[in-house]
Amino acid sequence: MSTLNISLVQADLVWHRPGENLEHFEVMLQDVASDSDLVVLPEMFTTGFTMQAEEFAEDMDGPGVCWMQARARQLDAAVCGSLIIREHGAFVNRFVLAEPDGTLHHYDKRHLFGMAGEDGSYVAGGSRTVIEFRGWRICPMICYDLRFPVWSRNDLDYDLLLYVANWPSRRRLHWQVLARARAIENQCYVAAVNRVGIDAKGLEYLGDSSLVDFAGDVKWCCEGLQQVHNASLDREALVSYRERFPFLEDRDEFSVK
Repeated sequence: MSTLNISLVQADLVWHRPGENLEHFEVMLQDVASDSDLVVLPEMFTTGFTMQAEEFAEDMDGPGVCWMQARARQLDAAVCGSLIIREHGAFVNRFVLAEPDGTLHHYDKRHLFGMAGEDGSYVAGGSRTVIEFRGWRICPMICYDLRFPVWSRNDLDYDLLLYVANWPSRRRLHWQVLARARAIENQCYVAAVNRVGIDAKGLEYLGDSSLVDFAGDVKWCCEGLQQVHNASLDREALVSYRERFPFLEDRDEFSVK
């Protein structure tokens, strides 16, 4: 597909109420465009950014994942976001993408936010993921990963860098600037979806979800409001830009442990 239609869902989250959050997203997804290919929800969209992993974790056939599969089937679009998953007796902050046919892809958050104790509640992921869907290559990341450019480095193996987050307003400048930087240095689209509202710890979230193109131009950004933004990504424009400015051909060779 030369075009990928994407729906970015910036929402408030009810603290520790998975059922209420899923009901709320049911309503919000009514604003998803009928031709959308990809629907993006925030980090830990069923609970908010909690360290109570054991209480709210689910298996990969749990209610949150099954809900994603059902919505993907209903919308004929991939539905993605992160939630708490139990695996091998441990807990991960897992990005899950559900395709309309029920196929699941996942990425486990590599960089855990120690200042909030995330590294004491969850196990870090060890590998990067690139998902191919409808002819597009998508590289998912989660929140704090945004600060680590080596991890997101484009070896010309993806077209869209996707961030889902619970990023508080006190560091919103970092969120805004780093999303643009990741797009520029990787010559890719960046879709960054954050939550809004105030959580149970009193942290404020202004969202600032954005869509940035391969040249670093911000095509959309939303502050403070709950909103579904529908947009189209153009592959031909991306390829043309990379051909005119082949900066990635001069990238350094290295490996990440």
